[in-house]
Amino acid sequence: MNAVLDAHCWAEIDLDALVHNFRLIQQRAGTAAVCAVVKADAYGHGDSITARTLAEAGAAWFAVSSLAEARHLRRGGIVQPILILGMTRPECAAELAGEGVVQAIYSPEYARALSMSAESAGVVVEGHLKIDTGMGRIGFGARRDPESAAAAALECRRLKGLNITGAFQHFSVADSLSAEDVLYTEEQYTLFRWVVERLESAGPLKTLHCSNSAGLAGHPEWSCGMVRAGVILYGQDPSDEVRFPGLRPVMTVKSVVSQVKDLAPGDCVGYGRTYTAERPLRAATLCCGYADGYPRLLSNLGTAAICGKAAPVIGRVSMDQVVVDASAIPEAAAGDEAVLLGEAPADSFAQAAAKSGTISYELLCAVARRVPRVYFRGGKVVGVLDYLAQE
Repeated sequence: MNAVLDAHCWAEIDLDALVHNFRLIQQRAGTAAVCAVVKADAYGHGDSITARTLAEAGAAWFAVSSLAEARHLRRGGIVQPILILGMTRPECAAELAGEGVVQAIYSPEYARALSMSAESAGVVVEGHLKIDTGMGRIGFGARRDPESAAAAALECRRLKGLNITGAFQHFSVADSLSAEDVLYTEEQYTLFRWVVERLESAGPLKTLHCSNSAGLAGHPEWSCGMVRAGVILYGQDPSDEVRFPGLRPVMTVKSVVSQVKDLAPGDCVGYGRTYTAERPLRAATLCCGYADGYPRLLSNLGTAAICGKAAPVIGRVSMDQVVVDASAIPEAAAGDEAVLLGEAPADSFAQAAAKSGTISYELLCAVARRVPRVYFRGGKVVGVLDYLAQE
């Protein structure tokens, strides 16, 4: 624990909670395989240890955003299939094939370029066709012209150097329960199934997947053989409207108290003097700030915890320091542990996101590289990931 005790700010990762969440997802998915989405360093949790833990628990696939992320998983010992959800330069066809990584194929132009590169390198790249049913990002645009999209995607199955083994899409508003959005989600699913039916006129596709975390929460019957679990793995609900019962938060961000001092009425706190004491109070300064991933938008809004008691943030969140009102915590002293995010009575990631006008996904991913990740199993430390110590 020396790495933690010497740190100003650290994140505790509960691997038991991670496995618990995975088991819930498996139960919800039924017979469908679970693809664990570990892009963005496993949503800030550290992809290597997270992925190895999920692999041991039974994750059948992993999904990432880039070849670099896929490469890092392979170096970390992951042998399961890995799907790259985003773009990989066609010139990297040989590495895609060599690493055994499945690439998203999202347009005729991209498919042809990747095919040419694969043929030139004498390799075959495995791919999954990305069907755009309404997200409006990459993919064969099926919403306005499904016939043309299906024909273009079908043509890709005939290209040399590519082995198209699957197809997928992504829900855009499955985390909303408004009547309009529920209808839109249903239309996306229906359209995906329609396109898949035409794609399979050239033979069955081995792997189909259309459900993200919100899709699985609302429609487990749409599993299509595999589901992609992202934020729910880490114990966060897809939204305030669409929840996944029983999840346990995986990450808790903590810091230490550097100083406790008395403030008199009229004393100001922080840049811009946005907080002025109206009464005598005890102010505790914590060794963390927006450079650690604690949002500046929580200035005068956030709630931390010291000695298990709530401590409201006062003044602006600085790059490296946060001041809280510890008047109700007379025992608070320098050196005490403080909870910033993830454990009551401090803000949960969802609460902090609501206060700062964003989503829990962003706050998880925003936890900085200078914040060591400390991994626990059975209440004991089983690993520490200190990015700064690696450089």
